[in-house]
Amino acid sequence: MASWNSVPLEVIYQVFGWLTFISWGISCYPQVILNFRRKSVVGLNFDYEILNTIKHWSYLIYNASLFFSPVIQKQYFDKYGYQQMIPVAANDVAFSTHSVVMNLVVLFQLAIYERGNQKFTKYAISIVAIVCLIYSICFFIALPSHSWLWLISIFNSIQVCMTIIKYFPQAFMNFLRKSTDGFSIGGVLLDFSGGVFNYSQMAVQSIDQGSWVNFYGNMGKVLISLVTIVYDSILMLQHYVLYPEKKGVTCSKNYKEIKQPLISESPIPIDQQIKDSVPAQEV
Repeated sequence: MASWNSVPLEVIYQVFGWLTFISWGISCYPQVILNFRRKSVVGLNFDYEILNTIKHWSYLIYNASLFFSPVIQKQYFDKYGYQQMIPVAANDVAFSTHSVVMNLVVLFQLAIYERGNQKFTKYAISIVAIVCLIYSICFFIALPSHSWLWLISIFNSIQVCMTIIKYFPQAFMNFLRKSTDGFSIGGVLLDFSGGVFNYSQMAVQSIDQGSWVNFYGNMGKVLISLVTIVYDSILMLQHYVLYPEKKGVTCSKNYKEIKQPLISESPIPIDQQIKDSVPAQEV
C-alpha cells in the first residue's frame, strides 16, 4: 500500500475530508429542524427522500466494506496495484453512517407530520424494488467466486444512479409549485459545500501520488461530487432567482384564528352580533 509523499498534502487531504463530513453531515439537520418547527413535511418531496435513503445505504455498504475488509482491499490492490492508496477515508464511512441515520429520522417525520396529499409515487416504489432485485441477483453472482470488490462496485454504481435521479423529483415539484417553501435551502448550501470539499480531497490525493487512479478507482465518489454540485446549483437557482420567497407574506401564528369565522355560529341573530361587535361611542 502506498504512503503519502508530502505531509502538508496529507494534512490538507484530512482537512478536506472532515470538512466534507461536517458539510454533508449537518446538511441533513436544516430539513429535520424545519419539519419539526412546522410539524409538517408539505413541500418536501417523498420520492426524493426514499431515493436518498437507498443511495446512502448503498454508499455505506461500499465505504464500510472497502475500508474495513482486508479481503476486499487485497482485491482492490490486485486490480489497481499495490502502489495505490485505498480511495475511501474514515470520514467517508462516518458520513455514510450518519447520513443513513438522519434519513431514517426524516422518513419517520414523513410518517408522523402533516403531509397534505403527498405520498410515494409508484415510480419511486418501482425503482426501489428494482434496486433491491439487482442487489440480490448480484450477490448470488458474486458468491461462488467471492468477487466482493465487483459486488461493492455495483453498490457504488447504484448509489451514483440514485444521486443522479434523487434530486429530480424535488426540483420538478419546485417547478410545478413555483415555490421552494418547505424545502430547506440551508441543507442545499451545505450539500453543495460538501461536494466541493469531497472533490478537492480526491484531487489532493492524486496530486500527492502523481496518479489519477484514485479517480477512476472510485468513480462513485467523483460522480456524486459533480452531480451534487450541479443539482444543488439548480436548487439554489430555483430558491434565489426563479422562485424567491415573497417578502412581507407571513403565516399567522395561530392557524386556528385563520379558520375561525368572522361571525360566530350561535343562536344570537346576526344583526345583534354585528351590533355587539361595534364599540359603543363615548358620549
